[in-house]
Amino acid sequence: MANVTLGVSSSIAVYKACEIVRRFRERGCEVRVIMTGNAARLVSPVVFEALSGNPVAVELFSERSARSIEHIEIAKWEELFVVAPATANVIGKFTSGVADDFLTTHYLASTAPCLIAPAMNGRMWRAAAVRENVAILENRGVAFIGPKRGSLACGEEDVGALADPEAIVEKALTLIRPMDLTGKSVVVTAGPTREYLDQVRFISNPSTGRMGYRIAEAAQRRGAEVTLISGPTEIEPPARVRLVMVETTDELSRAVKAHAPKCDYLFMAAAPSDFAPEKISAGKRSRKEGAFSLKLVPTADILKDVAAKKKKGQVFCGFAAEIGNHMQNAKRKLGDKGVDLIALNDVSGEDSGFASEQNEITLIWAGGKAEKLGKASKSELAARLLDAVLKKRGK
Repeated sequence: MANVTLGVSSSIAVYKACEIVRRFRERGCEVRVIMTGNAARLVSPVVFEALSGNPVAVELFSERSARSIEHIEIAKWEELFVVAPATANVIGKFTSGVADDFLTTHYLASTAPCLIAPAMNGRMWRAAAVRENVAILENRGVAFIGPKRGSLACGEEDVGALADPEAIVEKALTLIRPMDLTGKSVVVTAGPTREYLDQVRFISNPSTGRMGYRIAEAAQRRGAEVTLISGPTEIEPPARVRLVMVETTDELSRAVKAHAPKCDYLFMAAAPSDFAPEKISAGKRSRKEGAFSLKLVPTADILKDVAAKKKKGQVFCGFAAEIGNHMQNAKRKLGDKGVDLIALNDVSGEDSGFASEQNEITLIWAGGKAEKLGKASKSELAARLLDAVLKKRGK
């Protein structure tokens, strides 16, 4: 999604930077970490190297940097520069143009959007010099987040604690991503449904809901008002998204029909059951009752039903999880459902599909044109999907 440089200085909150790296990676970002010497004494650079998958820069003059001007190379590579946690010392050096280590030297070389997340004692945060330095950097175009009120290392409860890692990542990404869904309403479905055989047993499928959750998250980050209609999952719902939990295909159908007429975009990434038992046994059927026959009947075709009432200007996207005859089945589904596009998802591979962190998606547009989004993390594919849909609609 983006090339991110994370600067880490020697606040006691340095351990939270590990979570920041992880959350950037979850969103498909490539991360390089720069640490001050004192920060490296608090948390080993090896930890950040393992989390980011890239070498960590600490020393301005090292064997690795001797082969190139590394702080310049990173500056050319990065699309976003985040400093978290940022001490009063680092903020003061940035303001004055002091370049006496890798991090401060890199700051002077960087031309990428910059977000600083301060963390320090409350008295230090309120000091006139720190407030002036922050104001100067803000006037130069640097963005800040926090600090927040919390328990500080000195034992006091005061303003000075590092902002939450999720909030830092969200704020950082707003500096580089388009807000092209501002004012738009997006409905996303996600996860499996359950069709009960008796009061405790059900049939379902292995959908985790990750793809739908990532689409909802990506749409919200681009300014949309998002309603996420989800079957049973173990995933934490995205922040600032309206969550509607359902269990059965019938519940999913009613929820979609309630929200789809008012939305601008509908992404049907859920995996509802195509069949349900004709009758649900009372109580819990005992093994002692022996073998029994189960008659399954088709469930409602939710996407086809709502697409039949689609209004002008709405964009409806269906998903097709296929094994074999991928393109043929997806094109047939496109015509049958009456939607604008189908996201074809090959779930036959071991490294993509339901339980995987990545997918391989091809978009089939009305008219039959295919557009490959490729194989990538579900976060990255969510961003590519929105890019493709908005580009197509703009034509």
